Amino acid sequence: MTSRTDPDPTHPDPTATTPVATLPIDTTPTATDATRCPGKSDPGCTGPPGEACGARTPALREIKRWTVADRIPADSDGLSLARSVTEYARGRGKHFLPERMLVGLSGVRRRHAADRPFLDAFLDCVLDKHEGRFWNRSYLALPVLELLMDRRHTALSADRMATLLVSDVVRFEIAAAGGSREGPARGRPDPATLGTRLRHALRFVSQGLGRPDGPDAGELPSRRTPTARPPRLDEVADRLPRPPAAAVWQWFHVTVQPVHVLHDEYFFIRALQAHEMLFTEAAADMRAVIAALRRGRTEEAVERTDRAAATVARAAALFRMVATMRAEQFSAFRQYTLGASAIQSEQYKRFESLCGVPRVPRLHSAAFLNVPAVRAEAEDPGHDTVTRARLDLHGERAVGPAERDRLDAALGRLEARHQRWKSAHRSLAVRMLGDAHGSGYTDGVPYLTECLGNRLFWQLAPNT
Repeated sequence: MTSRTDPDPTHPDPTATTPVATLPIDTTPTATDATRCPGKSDPGCTGPPGEACGARTPALREIKRWTVADRIPADSDGLSLARSVTEYARGRGKHFLPERMLVGLSGVRRRHAADRPFLDAFLDCVLDKHEGRFWNRSYLALPVLELLMDRRHTALSADRMATLLVSDVVRFEIAAAGGSREGPARGRPDPATLGTRLRHALRFVSQGLGRPDGPDAGELPSRRTPTARPPRLDEVADRLPRPPAAAVWQWFHVTVQPVHVLHDEYFFIRALQAHEMLFTEAAADMRAVIAALRRGRTEEAVERTDRAAATVARAAALFRMVATMRAEQFSAFRQYTLGASAIQSEQYKRFESLCGVPRVPRLHSAAFLNVPAVRAEAEDPGHDTVTRARLDLHGERAVGPAERDRLDAALGRLEARHQRWKSAHRSLAVRMLGDAHGSGYTDGVPYLTECLGNRLFWQLAPNT
C-alpha cells in the first residue's frame, strides 16, 4: 500500500520538473472535495460542509469487521484498521468523526486491543476527544511514536526520529504540489510559501543527517541556490531518509490525525512531534551530563552539554518552518485543539528539571501543574540535576579550576541557546496568536513573555 505522504509511483508527477519557486499550486477545493457528500444523506453526519457522510466507507466496514468478530487472528495487529480510520479522519477531521464510528472503535479497543500494543496506542489517540481526555500527547500521537522508538523495535534515536518526521513533511508537501487529493488538502500553500517551507524543512533534515551518529547528508539540498538545473521534486523526495523497513514501522504513517481538513495542520503536527523528539534527546543528554559529572569526567560532560545546546538550536530552527503556516489556517483549526497545548509537553519540562529544579513559583505554576508526573520527579528529594552535580564539584579536588571553567562555559552556551529558543517561540506566538489565549488555557503571549525570565541554571549564576 502506498503511503499517503509519498507520490504515487504509478502516476508520474506532472510538476516534477518545475522548480519549487515557480510551482503552480491549486489552492482552491477540488471538484471532488466540493461534491463528495450529496445532501448529507447520513442524518448522524456532523462533519464540515462538503465532507463525506461516511455511510459506506472502508473505515466503517473495517470497524464492523473487528466489532462483530468473536476472534481476530493473532497475527492481525490492527494496522489495516488504523489505516482506514486515519484516511477517514484526514478527509473530514478527527473532531468531526461520527458518533457511531467512535462507539465502534471504543468496542474494538475494549475487546481486541489489550494484546495489541500499537492498536491500543493508536485508539488511545483517536478516541481522546470522544472520551473527554484530549491533550497534547494524544493530539500528537506520541504513544505510537514512543512505541516505535522502543528498543525492542529499533535503536533509532529521538534526534533521528525528528529528522524522519520533517522528511515526511517534505514528502507530504511534494505530494500535494503534485496534485494529490488525499486530505487534509484544503488551502494548499502558494508557490512562494511552499518554497520557503521546503527550504527550512530541507535544511533541518540536512543538519540532522550530518550529525556524528547519522549518515552523511551527501547531496541533499538544504536551500535553493542557483544551479544549472534545479533539483526536481521527485529527486528531492528520493534523497530523503525513510523510516526503517521493518513491518512495524508502517505505524509511522498513521501518526497524523488532524482535527480539521486544512492543509497546514499536517505539517504543524509533524513540527510539534519533532519538537518533542528533540527535547527527548536533550533530556537524555542532561542525564548523560549528570552521570559524567558524578564520575568526575568533566570533558565528557562538556561534550554532552554542547550536544544538547545544538539540539535546542535545532528546535529553535523548527520555528522558521512553522512560521510559514498561514495565520488564517491556524486560527481556523486551533478552535478544535482547545485542551491540547505545548504547555503539556512532558519532555520539555523534563529537560528543564534535569538542568536544575525550577524556582518554587514556576514549579507551582500551570507550566508544571500540566505535567504532574514530571513535577513529582522534580520534587522528589532524590532527584539529581546538572546544577546539583555542578555544585558538588566544589568539593572535588580531582577537578581543577580550568575544567570547571570549561564546564561553566558550556552550560552558559546551553543557557543562551535556550533563551533564543524561548524568544523564537514568543515571536511566533505574537504573529499567530496576537491577543488570543493559548489552547492550554494560558494567557498566550503574556505567558511566554513571563517565561523569558526563567533560567535553566539559575542556582549557578553568575557562573553561567
